[in-house]
Amino acid sequence: MENAASQPLILKLYRSPIGKKLITGGTGLALATFVLVHMVGNLLLFVSHEAYNAYAHHLAAMGPLLWLVESVLLAGVLLHAAVGIQIFWGQRRSRSENYATYRSKGQPSLQSFSSRTMIVTGTVLGSFLVLHLANFKFGPYYTTQLDGQAVRDLARLVIAKFQNPLYAFSYSGVVLLLGVHLRHGIWSALQSLGLMHQAVRFTVYGLSLGLAIAIAAGFMILPLAVYFGLLT
Repeated sequence: MENAASQPLILKLYRSPIGKKLITGGTGLALATFVLVHMVGNLLLFVSHEAYNAYAHHLAAMGPLLWLVESVLLAGVLLHAAVGIQIFWGQRRSRSENYATYRSKGQPSLQSFSSRTMIVTGTVLGSFLVLHLANFKFGPYYTTQLDGQAVRDLARLVIAKFQNPLYAFSYSGVVLLLGVHLRHGIWSALQSLGLMHQAVRFTVYGLSLGLAIAIAAGFMILPLAVYFGLLT
């Protein structure tokens, strides 16, 4: 068996409980930042089709740099999911029996529905990500003119998809679960990384809740606006 002292630092970090918390915290905050930026980009469709297509074309024009960013994001998603699952199963094995109730150890508890369903919401989000990429990134390629140049008409694809009630409401349901996942994930990540002082603990918890609601609402407003004819 390999001597623990001779293992590379990254491997020791990955295998330790604290290391796993640091990994899920770091990757979680990075992915939450990406989700926030992605949500803001989606809202450009409310400005105009041209603004949204220009934004999408600008990203596509980054070429190899975009591929690098996408590869890093994919690696982050896979690492976050793998370590999260390991933490979940490690906690399950450490319990002799499931608890019927959750009690605080003499101080206000921050346990919530979101904290107890992270593995469920994470699994749904991971599964949906595959379908989302298949429908949009690798979906039908419509074209339009933008400043005299033929570019992908991603706005047309988004409108067409969200006019379908199955996709519009399933998407809305999944982003609602995203909000539930982020509610616990953001503040927990800050805590795991040692960035949350005890004095501001409940303030950060409240801000994390507000940010989670804002992100979920920002994603949800687009499919509902399209489906109900408010955005065409």
